[in-house]
Amino acid sequence: MKAVRIHAYGGQEVLTLEDAPMPQPGEKDVLVRVVASAINPVDWKIRAGYLKDMLPYSFPLILGWDISGVIEAVGSGVTKFKPGDAVYSRPNILRDGGYAEFIAIDENEVALKPKTITHASAASLPLAGITAWDVLVKTAAIKAGDRVLIHAGSGGVGSLAVQLAKAFGAHVVATTSTKNIPLVKSLGADQVIDYRTQEFDHVVHGMDIVFDTIGGDVQEKSWASLKEGGILVSVVSPPTAEKAAAHSARGAFVFIQPDAAVLTELAALVDAGKIRPIIAAEFALEDIVKAHALSESGRADGKIVLHIGKP
Repeated sequence: MKAVRIHAYGGQEVLTLEDAPMPQPGEKDVLVRVVASAINPVDWKIRAGYLKDMLPYSFPLILGWDISGVIEAVGSGVTKFKPGDAVYSRPNILRDGGYAEFIAIDENEVALKPKTITHASAASLPLAGITAWDVLVKTAAIKAGDRVLIHAGSGGVGSLAVQLAKAFGAHVVATTSTKNIPLVKSLGADQVIDYRTQEFDHVVHGMDIVFDTIGGDVQEKSWASLKEGGILVSVVSPPTAEKAAAHSARGAFVFIQPDAAVLTELAALVDAGKIRPIIAAEFALEDIVKAHALSESGRADGKIVLHIGKP
């Protein structure tokens, strides 16, 4: 099969489109013919070696842990799926990923793809969608009437988080840049803060939940926006217990794992018209270097998708 592999850590130049062995599915694996994959910042952070102490790999390695495709074959112990099923997944990040024509995935990490969107749109959902769900639903226990501040509301995670929070009946405040204000409003945000012209911590107060997708100074300033007893959840850097205590609030950090049950919930929300994926750009597999360059620039509004096979 064709795949993009890396043979060592490094810059975009280590991404190599080449012939690679077909994955051999285990007893509980499904073999998926990949129609589309998506780029996430974790991909190039792994490629560059930033996470080598946390995530041990051997080379060559196929990156890319957001996929949508069609099941080609199933292992002898698979009970949930059959060949021909259209599925999507955020697979185990310790196995080879989806910058390839085929991928083997444990059946417990796979869910039926949303029926009302394309494979390209479905591939953009798993990692960002599970992240938004784990932060808002599992960690912050969002409920109707909660006031929620979401940073980077036009980003891959933020754009889904805004919609998910609205689906749960929350009042949503989101930050974004000037040009993306119309987009974030269209996602349902009740108030949009232009971070280029406004200091969010001066105008946003009394939040039940703050969703931190940026870290650093933004995380530090976010404590002032929380009400007493509120929660700040970060997907970038763990908030300190000392800071939380100083603001009579709670802090939490989320690093997601594969979760087919959440993907099933997200598919239902998509098919009900409550969530729509936002695609920033689309590339062919041979343009993987350009796709990584865009992701690393931090200027993508929504997700970056790779077209790999035919539906």
